[in-house]
Amino acid sequence: MPDTNNNNNLFPPDNLFTINTLDDDQDDEIDFGQIFFELKKRVLILILALALGGGIGYSISRFVLTPTYTSTSIIYVMSKETTITSLTDLQIGSQLTADYKVLVTSRTVMENAIKKLNIEDMDYLDLRRKITLENPQNTRVLNISVLDTDPTRAKQLTDAVSECASDYIADIMEQDPPKIIEYGEIPHQKTGPQNGRNAVIMAAVFFMITAGFIVISTMTNDTIRTEDDIENYFKLPVLAAIPERDPEAARKAEQYNYAYRKKQK
Repeated sequence: MPDTNNNNNLFPPDNLFTINTLDDDQDDEIDFGQIFFELKKRVLILILALALGGGIGYSISRFVLTPTYTSTSIIYVMSKETTITSLTDLQIGSQLTADYKVLVTSRTVMENAIKKLNIEDMDYLDLRRKITLENPQNTRVLNISVLDTDPTRAKQLTDAVSECASDYIADIMEQDPPKIIEYGEIPHQKTGPQNGRNAVIMAAVFFMITAGFIVISTMTNDTIRTEDDIENYFKLPVLAAIPERDPEAARKAEQYNYAYRKKQK
């Protein structure tokens, strides 16, 4: 019968208990040092992801996406019958501007502008989505901007919308038509897409995906790979390590032994 009280056992009972039982709280801890080390070790991969994402984003923005152009016209929202001297409050100008915004994008104005230009492949909803209205602060003017893939048509659309809106507002509000201060111009610079911004966004996306993959793989990998892992998991010092067998060195040794045995014969 073995002597269970022998003090020369290789592992005392406490150490055996440590080997078979891991600390559950330790499994839930996040080793930020290890994560940082893995990210630092794969910094070239992260840089490659940045470059690849930026290149893809720029290429798509430059060669795939269709350029868009914006043309803007300006109308004055106060008629000569409704001057500022006849108003009791300056806020009325802002109220009129809000009314004008609704009337400019009304279905009647949209359809009249399309008919005026004889555009067959566009309905009033398509034109409404192309229009942006802006009222600069502390002014009584309304900017009518049209975004289109054709710079010439963008200018034609903003002019047509301004003219049709002026006539429609005069009819609805029973006043003189609003004054068109400035007609649109044919834009020479594209509004979008912005190649630099798209490249930066895509580079950031690729970087975050790559870094996230590295972090997740690090957190979920519980393989014991180094002596430090053994000490961290089992709280035991490493007494010795068996080196890995080098296949090339083993092959050369086998050839040498074969040649030596053959020579002895």
